Amino acid sequence: MAGMTGAPGEYRLYRDLAGWWPLISPPQEYAQEAVYLAGVFSSAEVPVREVLDLGSGGGHVAVHLKRRLAMTLVDRSEEMLSVSRELNPECAHVRGDMRTVRLGRVFDAVLVHDAVDYVTCEADLRRVLETAFEHCRPGGIAVFVPDHTAETFRAGGGGGGGGGGGGGGGGRAAGRQASFREWTWDPDPADDWVQADYEFVLRAADGTVQVVREAHRLGAFSRDAWLRLLAEAGFGPEARCGPEADSGPEADSGPEADSGPEALTGRSADGRMPRNLFIGRRHR
Repeated sequence: MAGMTGAPGEYRLYRDLAGWWPLISPPQEYAQEAVYLAGVFSSAEVPVREVLDLGSGGGHVAVHLKRRLAMTLVDRSEEMLSVSRELNPECAHVRGDMRTVRLGRVFDAVLVHDAVDYVTCEADLRRVLETAFEHCRPGGIAVFVPDHTAETFRAGGGGGGGGGGGGGGGGRAAGRQASFREWTWDPDPADDWVQADYEFVLRAADGTVQVVREAHRLGAFSRDAWLRLLAEAGFGPEARCGPEADSGPEADSGPEADSGPEALTGRSADGRMPRNLFIGRRHR
């Protein structure tokens, strides 16, 4: 899940429920993945110090990357940006749509985390990749982390397309608690999107509970479509299986170099890791 909605005001999760986001998807769950992504950044032709995070949501990836990188966070949901500003006050925040935003400058790296899931047609995916290319310095790198591709999607899975029912959540000492369940399925295998049905159980400090259900439409493009569109945008395209999907040598090469004592944060034993990874290199 991520911070960009398919259309303005479409999903409550990123509007009036945004304040629950740190409990629904706790920031510590992103620690291990952030270390992995930092290692991917280190493979760029130029040193990566400034990163543009498109579709940054509540800033739960940025909170781990910001220790060593200057982060600029862009999201179309003002409510999610407010959550991120509280968590990441030292980062620059800009309200904008990843398909159309233009900041008039370039960055060493561009990150589009799973907010790209809310792009459900090739025309819009092309616009996102063009935005990334426009903001990527020659020699820089753009990294895309979709939860689903046509090849990895499995009906009934949680985040990343795995089998079984998805779920999670957390609580705070103040008494607020949140949990969710997720079911994914594909209404029409002939198109480029799948559906995730969520059930959020939100318990306030006074003990009152609300249950919110909503269906989200998520992109599931083929690997070939990703590579083709990256090339058309001007990138040197690469596809990589993240370590969640592949524990072989290719998955482990490179990213571990940044996980020593000075790494962004400690590893989380129950943290999430990317199943799908697409890389665009803007060669000099």
